[in-house]
Amino acid sequence: MPLQLSQKETMLLQDQKHHEEMCIQKYNKYANEAQDPQLKQLFNSHAAVEQQHLNTISQILSGQAPTMSQQGQQQAGQTQGWTANQPAAARTAFNQNDAALCNDLLTTEKYVSGTYDTVIFECTDSNVRQALNHVQKEEQQHGESLFNYLKSHGMYNVQ
Repeated sequence: MPLQLSQKETMLLQDQKHHEEMCIQKYNKYANEAQDPQLKQLFNSHAAVEQQHLNTISQILSGQAPTMSQQGQQQAGQTQGWTANQPAAARTAFNQNDAALCNDLLTTEKYVSGTYDTVIFECTDSNVRQALNHVQKEEQQHGESLFNYLKSHGMYNVQ
């Protein structure tokens, strides 16, 4: 049975679709601009996950109930990306441009994660809510890995 989305759900999901497209574009663009090879890898990894998010939103908008594959559930339990406990040798002097790219993406992830709250609360289908909760958790994991990268390279001063 196809999903019956309300006008409000459709509007909010279309906004999220746009946000995911923006995230993919930013991560891909910034992966090409970053100097640190590990940062490039982090951005490319996040871009791939953002593509999965876009696919999930598109599936919901097309009226199909989202399916949480086992692969997707396994990935949800893993924090992908940079951890705060990287070896000291990995903590190279930071590049101002890399810091700016990371800070922009961290701000973007904070915003996108927050917008999922409203969408989740407005969805009537529990499967859609579950899928969007999963996506939001991954957005938060992206933010965490960006924060950890910045902090471990002296680019983010926690006071």
